[in-house]
Amino acid sequence: MTLADRIRVSARRQRQAARGMQLSLVGFLFVGVYEGDPGIVANAGLGLAVTYLPAVLERDYGIPMDAGLTLWITSAVFLHALGIVGLPGSETNFYAPGGIPWWDHLTHALSSSVVAGGGYAVVRAVDEHSDDVELPPRFVSVFILSTVLAAGVFWEVVEYALMAVSDLTGGSLLVVYGLGDIVLDLVFNAAGAVVAAVWGTAHLGGVTAALGQRLGEWSTGE
Repeated sequence: MTLADRIRVSARRQRQAARGMQLSLVGFLFVGVYEGDPGIVANAGLGLAVTYLPAVLERDYGIPMDAGLTLWITSAVFLHALGIVGLPGSETNFYAPGGIPWWDHLTHALSSSVVAGGGYAVVRAVDEHSDDVELPPRFVSVFILSTVLAAGVFWEVVEYALMAVSDLTGGSLLVVYGLGDIVLDLVFNAAGAVVAAVWGTAHLGGVTAALGQRLGEWSTGE
């Protein structure tokens, strides 16, 4: 059963939703340019680039990316960029004090679930492709959780570095709101990883099988 079947929304509607988010990211990019806000430009531009990743994976590498998986990835980058832009006419964005308190938690959990899902598919593909590698499901879950937590810590360091650069240049790429914010980010990163680890077995089988096939082709030089 695909993700599209599970959430009971037609693939056509999911593709339309993903395309709408993609077009919105283009709009956010123009908003950032118009307002001279490097934070909006950077986040909308990077998010827009990520939305093309599923099509590239399917076209160039034969990795099946159904409408549900595409919507999942697109939603993660769209909601993050939306949080940076905020509502028209508002003096603050969703992440800032006075914004939406749970928005940061939502986007961290969703983004980490995407990262964890990708990691899960790769690890399972290696496990299934090689007869010399046997990874128990519990080990895979713990490995994915540990990887996402490590990536989360790395990202927090990057956020601090970008904030320091912003202070020097007078821009505003990212803002860190203290140690408590970092701890909560890591907690919701872990929540997203747990969801992906539990959910991956049922919904990433096609991606895992395709990755395993590609590994076989690469190992034989085909």
